Amino acid sequence: MRASLSVYDAVFEATRHLAEAGIAQPRIDARVLVEHVLGVGERHLEFGQREDLRQLVQRRAAREPLAHITGHREFWSLTFAVNRHTLVPRPDSETLIEAALAWPALGRAAVLDLGSGSGCLLAAVLSERPEWWGLGLDIDAAALSVAGYNLDALGLGTRSCLVRGDWTDCLTGSFDVVLCNPPYIAEKEWPDLDPEVATFEPRIALAGGTDGLACYRRIAPRLGDLMSMRGAAFLEVGAGQATHVAELLGHHGLGVVEIKEDLAGIPRCVVARRWNRRG
Repeated sequence: MRASLSVYDAVFEATRHLAEAGIAQPRIDARVLVEHVLGVGERHLEFGQREDLRQLVQRRAAREPLAHITGHREFWSLTFAVNRHTLVPRPDSETLIEAALAWPALGRAAVLDLGSGSGCLLAAVLSERPEWWGLGLDIDAAALSVAGYNLDALGLGTRSCLVRGDWTDCLTGSFDVVLCNPPYIAEKEWPDLDPEVATFEPRIALAGGTDGLACYRRIAPRLGDLMSMRGAAFLEVGAGQATHVAELLGHHGLGVVEIKEDLAGIPRCVVARRWNRRG
């Protein structure tokens, strides 16, 4: 066995193993893993690094998410720590950030992030609006620990606080921006999920009950009480759920003003506000 291995050869070998395991983008993942074990400026992997890479490739071949292996994922051009207690941030969720930042007539704003997970939604909007502050809520203490680390690492800890709670049960107050990416995977969809999701990501952050709408039913009745008259709620939904969620919100005194599509053209973000009873 050679004492060292060039980056090119290391990527080639890792790509081959990942392709044999059925990984969808084996070369991309291989490059990420090689870069993860290399030191700054290094162009060859020494024996110890080759062994580290071998173990990482085995984990990825077993369908462990790349973000769990490296310990981080980029979202909204920011780097977030992630682990098995949090969802891996996805580009689809950036649709909520775009919609929230485009909402008119907001100067100083109070943000509520329901089901914070890694804290990526809250951190993204706060990073763009220095005059905003935010509250993140999650039922999982381990997830809140990750969110707290991320907010502090991004210099946003002084403009945010985190609370452990079960959706809106423990909340009072008036928020101008409500962000929420609740669990919305229906039971019948579970067998079709990729192993990276079904096996490694937290089920509590994914499973939305029989039809995928259980958490929206929990959130909708109190959502209007937590929103200011000038503000709006931005809720992520699964494919085919936007109309159902809009109807549910309407039954609880909220008006849906927009349904925004993600980059794949899937209705992904339901934007709602309170009805202004004064006209």
